[in-house]
Amino acid sequence: MANKTITRADLVEALARRADMQRADANRLLTRLLEMIEDELVAGNTVKLSRFGNFNVRAKRQRIGRNPKTG
Repeated sequence: MANKTITRADLVEALARRADMQRADANRLLTRLLEMIEDELVAGNTVKLSRFGNFNVRAKRQRIGRNPKTG
């Protein structure tokens, strides 16, 4: 199985083709969907998309960086 990165443009193209709509409409639909997911995550809610995954925001400790040049 080849690893291929799916881009936003690929998603828009596939949505337009499968839903028989213009690419501009598909782009607006995808943008709005992602905005809605983002809004729910910012509000502290969990987003569950059946057969795809669950999304939530987690607080993590700050990572200690290291300059490879100076150690």
